[in-house]
Amino acid sequence: MTENSLRIAAIVTTFFANSHAGVLVPKFLRGFPTDNGLIPPRTQIASIYIDQIHQHDVGCQLANEYGVPLFESVRAALTLGGSKLAVDAVLLIGEHGDYPRSSIGQEMLPRRYLFEQICGTVIEAKHPIPVFCDKHLAYTWADASWMYNTATTLKIPFWAGSAVPVAWRRPNLEHPLDTPLDDALTIGFHMLERYGFHAIESLQCQVERRRGGETGVESVQCLSGKAVWKAGKQGQWPIQLACKALNAIEDGPTTLDPNKIENPHVFLIKYIDGLSGTVLMLGDTGYVNKFAYAGTGNGCITSLEYHTDSGPANAVFSYLGLNIEDFFLSGVTPSPVERTYLTTGILESLMISNNRNGQLVPTPHLGITYKPSIKPPRRPSRERPAGSSLDEWPMPKPGATPKAKIIPINRDGTIRGK
Repeated sequence: MTENSLRIAAIVTTFFANSHAGVLVPKFLRGFPTDNGLIPPRTQIASIYIDQIHQHDVGCQLANEYGVPLFESVRAALTLGGSKLAVDAVLLIGEHGDYPRSSIGQEMLPRRYLFEQICGTVIEAKHPIPVFCDKHLAYTWADASWMYNTATTLKIPFWAGSAVPVAWRRPNLEHPLDTPLDDALTIGFHMLERYGFHAIESLQCQVERRRGGETGVESVQCLSGKAVWKAGKQGQWPIQLACKALNAIEDGPTTLDPNKIENPHVFLIKYIDGLSGTVLMLGDTGYVNKFAYAGTGNGCITSLEYHTDSGPANAVFSYLGLNIEDFFLSGVTPSPVERTYLTTGILESLMISNNRNGQLVPTPHLGITYKPSIKPPRRPSRERPAGSSLDEWPMPKPGATPKAKIIPINRDGTIRGK
């Protein structure tokens, strides 16, 4: 497949300006604003399927502007309205939308449901194509496991994850491969599940580089409110590392002050090789608004801040998008999909623990082992956005410009004869 001829079907739940579809799909249409300039797309969006049309939808307007057909079914988007698979890759963005919550508070986003239809079309064609799934695989482990195993069985090149691991870092560093690690902690904030995943992933992309690689997770626990601080005083999570991580945040708090934090949570993650991982979620009141990491090994502490605030262009998604393009063009994942498989399972078990008032949850199903990529994914070399990363990024005003018409489905599924 040559550059600019690779056709992508964008399968999204909903498409408004600051949705994940809204900050990622347009970059495949216009180009990727980065610190080193606007990088033209090497691929083309050939079709779009939108599961729910948001009241502030811009997907239909962008489709009209760039001449991209909109289809009413996943299969039609993959076949371009014909009878056979007609695209070369799938960008699956199952984030945002009007979906219910499960009994333990999970957003019931239909990632597996959409992925199943992609797989069905691949089965019909007997031709696997690369699929990228934005963020975690699914809200339940059963669905995530089905997705991972089905992709393996069908030989579908499969990758997933979020933009946080490829965000700006201050200082710009990561653990060298086979680093000895004794303890590791990430600071997070905002919504328990949606941003909890980002925080877990910002931890995992560092600890997977420890000596021996990833061994899997033995148990998890989610404590809330006063239990967070009690556990810290009892040594269940490292207060010293939390302070180091906080100190890495520019203009952030220099000390950990429980009196200024509403609705805190702490994720206690016990890895099979004995490593303790901690995610400290510091509420939604602005006490912190960045992710930060600190890890200790051989008596030394490494700490850094993840910087995702990249102006109107949301350029952190440019770096994610460039990695997705690399994956689509090469079939090689920039990082192991097992990272996201593992973090998906960790997140669900933490939601179960939270629903059970902080009960420890054993995770025998999370004995997932893998080695981190030797070649790192694309990410900024600077500590802060610069250049085109900070450019203006005009978006259609909802309702103000012409919209593409959605192409109706053209088959009813009726099968006659053999």
